[in-house]
Amino acid sequence: MIKNYFKIAFRSLWRNKAFSFINIFGLAIGIATCLIITLFVKNELSYDRYNKKANQIVRVVFRADIDGQKIKEANVMPPVAKSLLADYPEVKQATRIQTGGQQFVSYGDKSFEENSFAFVDPNFFEVFTLPLIEGDAATALRQPNTIVITKAMAEKYFGNEDPLGKALKIKGAPTDFTVSGVINKVPDNSHFHFDFFASMENVPDAKSSSFMTSNYYTYLVLAKGYNYKKLQAKLPEYVNKYMGPQFEKGFGMTLAEYRKKGNNIGLYLQPLTDIHLHSDFTNDLSPEGDIRYVYIFSAIALFMLLIACINFMNLSTASASKRAREVGIRKVLGSLRSDLIRQFLTESIVLTAFALILAIVFVNLALPFFNQLSGKELSFNPGKNPWIAPALFTIVIITGVFAGSYPAFFLSSFKPVKVLKGKFTSVKKTIGIRSGLVVFQFFISIVLIIATTVVYRQLVYIQHIKLGYDKSQVIVLPQTYMLQNNQQAFYNKLKQDPRVENVSISGYIPAGASYGNNFFIYPGNNVTNVVKTLRYDVDYNYLNTLGMKMAYGRYFSDKFGTDSSAIILNQTAARALGWDKDALDKVVSRKDNSGKLTSYHVIGVVKDFHFKSMHELIAPLVMVLGNGAGSMIVKAKTKDMAGLLSAMKKSWATLSPEGPMNYSFLDERVQQTYAAEQKMGTLLAIFAGLTIFIACLGLFGLVTFSAEQRTKEIGIRKVLGASVTGIVELLSKDFLKLVLVAIVIATPVAWFAMNKWLQDFAYRINISWWFFVIAGGIAVLIALITITFQAIKAAIANPVASLRSE
Repeated sequence: MIKNYFKIAFRSLWRNKAFSFINIFGLAIGIATCLIITLFVKNELSYDRYNKKANQIVRVVFRADIDGQKIKEANVMPPVAKSLLADYPEVKQATRIQTGGQQFVSYGDKSFEENSFAFVDPNFFEVFTLPLIEGDAATALRQPNTIVITKAMAEKYFGNEDPLGKALKIKGAPTDFTVSGVINKVPDNSHFHFDFFASMENVPDAKSSSFMTSNYYTYLVLAKGYNYKKLQAKLPEYVNKYMGPQFEKGFGMTLAEYRKKGNNIGLYLQPLTDIHLHSDFTNDLSPEGDIRYVYIFSAIALFMLLIACINFMNLSTASASKRAREVGIRKVLGSLRSDLIRQFLTESIVLTAFALILAIVFVNLALPFFNQLSGKELSFNPGKNPWIAPALFTIVIITGVFAGSYPAFFLSSFKPVKVLKGKFTSVKKTIGIRSGLVVFQFFISIVLIIATTVVYRQLVYIQHIKLGYDKSQVIVLPQTYMLQNNQQAFYNKLKQDPRVENVSISGYIPAGASYGNNFFIYPGNNVTNVVKTLRYDVDYNYLNTLGMKMAYGRYFSDKFGTDSSAIILNQTAARALGWDKDALDKVVSRKDNSGKLTSYHVIGVVKDFHFKSMHELIAPLVMVLGNGAGSMIVKAKTKDMAGLLSAMKKSWATLSPEGPMNYSFLDERVQQTYAAEQKMGTLLAIFAGLTIFIACLGLFGLVTFSAEQRTKEIGIRKVLGASVTGIVELLSKDFLKLVLVAIVIATPVAWFAMNKWLQDFAYRINISWWFFVIAGGIAVLIALITITFQAIKAAIANPVASLRSE
């Protein structure tokens, strides 16, 4: 019996080749999209779950609300780990990471600049599941000047030699670091990625008792089954106990008094498995994901598959009259309705199996492009992903049954007496269901078109908004410290080059990785009115190099000896201090960790510029004359940028640097700030296009069938004088009505969804009415093209051929 089901299924698919192709191709695209997004979502949800203690580990983070400015930092103070471990028995282990920044590492004649360097506590490898393939995890980092490296780094520096006991030289370190362990690698789905783990015993500040500085990513291992929220509820009293006295000494008021002013400071806990998708902290260890994108792409995967299944339902029910007599004869010959249902479901599953084979081909072709676009390393390999095989089987069965269930029950319900008398006609209920499914298809398509339009316009807005500085032809040199004593000589050579407009020695860059220091200041000596700012250490050329403008007052000048104690505010800082347009010659003060008060006089206010992403409002910022040695910013004035860079590299090489010249362009750094949004926009555009394509495949099939069903009607109309335009309108108007209904339904849904997305930006566009007009126009145009092609073909057919049999 089953063999017979499959035989008939193959015959039916072959007999209706056009509809079978449309169904298989549409289903293949839907399944392929679903598979790729499933790989992406599974990868996003798997972050940090490789750790055996993943469900016990939490990270301590810092949150504050100061004068309406929200501060969210992923790192906390040096003594937090030790004091929490000592005071709370539910904390079983505590460990810390301090990033080492860029380090120059050498062994023998091999020297490389490394960007993945960290200092960690001795128990780090007992908390995180990173097994050592050489060395002992319990003792590897107990001693100072020890370091654990990855296998890739061991091969890079030592080749085939045994790395254990070898000494790596770190630039600036007084002693070499001995390799005490080797791990394979940090998994890709980790929220941190380092190749060098040096002992925290080498960091003097790690033993500090200060709660006024924070540079340590701190992790706690809680007791099994313990709810971290219980410990979090105890943290306010912990903050009062440890931070309170130091805060009062530093700011001249108690925490309670500070909170009465509407401010708040506190420590919070974040589950390890939430870090990648649920973080919004500054200075995190790696770019975060976004749970909203997981939801969006999961919905797209589901809708793509639904739309493909809807095509199957529509075409199957539309072509019901072709199989009506087959059903009638089968019933007369004794077939039960259950037999017919099994037959039609078998056909659906066979068709889905063909679609799956084609989908696997599509996945393998598209995955490299998707990886490049998303920055992932996803692999469609059943050997490495054992869940793939059962998932494919499940997709075939569920999709086949879902897509074929309604047609199966519909076709098997025909009455044999009526069918064999030729009285079968499609009932209005079925037409209504098909219409509803077409509306659903175009509803999803239009929502995606609107979403793509909004994302694109927001990105264009960001790229063209006035940043408050000139990002064009600005070269950033982040590691001029490698020139050591020759840094000034390199600076002088750049200044003498006619292709260089200006040079500033500073590491404070308004886009991308930058130096940054929190700077708490007071108006005058009023230490009860603290304002948190960011401090930029700049030189005399900083403003002109970046093309920033003064709102009023003046910039730093070497003609004024008192500028060493001067300060420049941005407009936001001036407003926060209560001075707005009257800040000149005012005095601001700050306290250091010892409580000593230092005063600065305001010489100017710089116009606000964007030094963070458009997701955040411009925050208070101050500029002071400081030692920015170690990095340079070069403003070029030439079209021959390649020639200038070549000359800079030659000058660099003649000054005996410790490494090659690295550089980046400021406009590219700005662009990279919004890389996640750009990727989302591109993926949305691709998925919107695929959704429309699949919807149009189904629409094309329905129009084709409609034209076939009305062949004789069209022939009679033509004989009676109907024009081609009239017949095209006849076949098109019903389908275009459905598209218009979809536009009406999709418009408010898309507006609500994209308005929520835009709320994540402090600076954003307004959603204009023409976004919806464009999206609706595109949908109508695409539908019209799809319909018209087949309608014209039917309209220009010779009516004699269609009426000859009458």
